[in-house]
Amino acid sequence: MALMDRHPIAPPPAAPPPHPIPAVPIRQPRLEAIEGGAATAPAPGIPFSLKRWLESGIGAALLGTLSIGAVLLVWYLATRYKLDVYIRFGNIPTPLDVWHSILDVTRSDKFAVNIGISMRRVLLGFSGAAIVGTILGIMVGRYRIFRSLALPAMELFRPIPAIAWVPMAIMLWPSNEVSIAFITFLGAFFPILLNTIHGVESVDGVLLRAAHSLGAKEKDVILYVVIPGALPHIFTGLAVGMGVAWVSLIAAEMISGQFGIGYFTWEAYSLISYPDIALGMITIGVLGLLCSKAIDLCSRLAMPWTGAAAGAGK
Repeated sequence: MALMDRHPIAPPPAAPPPHPIPAVPIRQPRLEAIEGGAATAPAPGIPFSLKRWLESGIGAALLGTLSIGAVLLVWYLATRYKLDVYIRFGNIPTPLDVWHSILDVTRSDKFAVNIGISMRRVLLGFSGAAIVGTILGIMVGRYRIFRSLALPAMELFRPIPAIAWVPMAIMLWPSNEVSIAFITFLGAFFPILLNTIHGVESVDGVLLRAAHSLGAKEKDVILYVVIPGALPHIFTGLAVGMGVAWVSLIAAEMISGQFGIGYFTWEAYSLISYPDIALGMITIGVLGLLCSKAIDLCSRLAMPWTGAAAGAGK
């Protein structure tokens, strides 16, 4: 009894109260970049934001229309009043003159044939450059021995502009068509090659070591690690290469072509048909824009995560 008086037994601590269960399930934060970017429509109750509206699809279309309209307005005013402040607009056709030229060329299929021939040439040259440039870029970026063997020779030819190859291409190939496609190929080849090399070299080494440690063969490493990791750079090279391909094509058609939109533009200059010159230039711009949009669409299909990240940009 004496011991019990000096050391009383303490009661056990009370158990903590159970964790309250909320009546409404807690909504986890969404990863907007993975789920397709920010929401296009604001949630109810959010005040109107002009910045958010301009970033939406309708706002972007409106801004694009305004920019094109501003260019047309400046063009009209400069040609209407014959602006002559160092830059001379005295002989430049007005937008209405170009519209009349559009109506004239639609009366026959000659203009459409020229467009079709130019598209065929640029697609042939660009496709060859995309295939050869990508394969060589992967091999140069992946294998040091192949890099030491092939890159010096390619660097020797790279500074030569594609248009400088026109005389040599005429002697090398049996027809003008193949010569023009070859010049277009050269214009697109080096941007694709260099971007592919840079993309392969920028693949994270941790991923490569992880693939090898898991027993992946070299073929699988290239297909499932190297190429997916280098895709952003490869598509950048394709977009740049397409622009250079059009530059090379138009120059080649002006020099040695008999058909094509470049030949149409140069022929209009020879015949002093100024509205047709402007029509040819606008057509080249539209065709180049469509080709760039096609590459952008392919890149979004091949890399859907990049489009989501771009949508989350400011």
